[in-house]
Amino acid sequence: MNQSLEKPLFPPYLALLIGVIAISSSAIFVKLSDAPAPIIATYRLIFSVLLTLPFLFWNRGAIAEIGKMSKKVWLLCILSGAFLASHFLLWFESLNYTSVASSTVLVTLQPLFAFICGYFFFGEKVRFLALSGGLLAIAGSFVIGWGDFQVGGMALWGDFLALMGAVTVTGYWLVGQYVRQHMSSFAYTLVVYTATSVILVAYDLALGYSLVGYPAADWGWFFCLALFPTLLGHSIFNWIIKWLNTTTISMGILGEPIGTAILAYFILGEVVTPPQWIGGLIIIAGIYVFIRFNQPAKGVSSIEQATGEPKKLA
Repeated sequence: MNQSLEKPLFPPYLALLIGVIAISSSAIFVKLSDAPAPIIATYRLIFSVLLTLPFLFWNRGAIAEIGKMSKKVWLLCILSGAFLASHFLLWFESLNYTSVASSTVLVTLQPLFAFICGYFFFGEKVRFLALSGGLLAIAGSFVIGWGDFQVGGMALWGDFLALMGAVTVTGYWLVGQYVRQHMSSFAYTLVVYTATSVILVAYDLALGYSLVGYPAADWGWFFCLALFPTLLGHSIFNWIIKWLNTTTISMGILGEPIGTAILAYFILGEVVTPPQWIGGLIIIAGIYVFIRFNQPAKGVSSIEQATGEPKKLA
């Protein structure tokens, strides 16, 4: 399963941009669906797995790769799936208690946790100018959602759930950053999405949610969530995390509120407010500064960074 850190065939930063545009549609589809949050998350992942399975016919090597996975790799992939399931459950549930703007801003604060965890787990050091750009982009997110923040009551609980959603998705990216140095993107994505689906179904059954009986429109939104923000968003991130670290991907995801605001304007008829314009420009400036001065990690340890060869996952 070992793979060298070969040069990617497609520019990672361009792929990051495509992925951010794709995930910007997530909040729109969630808002359009009337199904319970856990059900939306569950079918988003189930449909993602079903859309991915046919590609096994063109990627027979992935079957052999999955069959040779060690117990450690399986446990890491299940852990990654648990983080992803928790992220969706927390974020989607937060939308029932707080506003879309507040929830989206808080859940995209993952760079704060990525800065800290990247340093302690991978020894990643961020240049001062890159860190300044990251903090500037985070400030832009707050400008977008500042006027919409609600303090107290259930809104505060929703804000807390969204913040925990940022913590869990950071864990998802950190595990992926490690495992993807030793595992192909397709195999990793298929295993993790399957694990996430199983966890979400178990959660639904435990809490008594019905898995059937939803309107045709909801099934359409489930499919759209699988196709666009998941396969064209998260799956792309799973591919580029071999070359761009968790912090860099988290920084790129800060552009999600911008894309969501634009899509909400055209699809939902929502007005783009002056704070959203200003905050969006600040985010773009901050992301540019971060990418301009940041040196993305090429591996998960100093040995790998020096030799360019990943360590074997026993």
